[in-house]
Amino acid sequence: MTFEPATSAAPIPGASAFASHIDGPMPRGLREEADAMSFDSFLDHYGPTTGPLRLGQWACTDERPATRLGPQVRNYQATLAFGDRISTSSATACGPVAALTEMLYERGIAVEMTAFHQVPAGENTATFIYGSDGGRSTWAMGLADDPTQSALRAMIACANRLLVA
Repeated sequence: MTFEPATSAAPIPGASAFASHIDGPMPRGLREEADAMSFDSFLDHYGPTTGPLRLGQWACTDERPATRLGPQVRNYQATLAFGDRISTSSATACGPVAALTEMLYERGIAVEMTAFHQVPAGENTATFIYGSDGGRSTWAMGLADDPTQSALRAMIACANRLLVA
């Protein structure tokens, strides 16, 4: 099986402060860093796209459309790589972030999200999460043109930041 990680959103060009690229308030715990760091530096630090954990393909595998508004149980499938091991995971959950959290937990990677903040960033969506593995906590972010992909990337970035801390 060949592993092809999800493509990343094109970086917003320029060396201005990261916060100037976000169309809304930054999370309180990141405001100083976002004002002081360039876009690329902030993205490299809080949204790493490399690390021991990588997310490849992601899909909701339900063949039926959503029949009601609000959260509902759906089936999800992902290709995850942890180090050199690549595998496919499945989870049933009320949303993609909950499903990814379950998939990671099944692999012994604990990430509890304690804060979630999602804002427009030009043509992209920036998702900021504060997550914990039970011993350490950290901020992480994901950037993508799709809000769901942005949230999933933030979860993977958080897990990687916790794994290599």
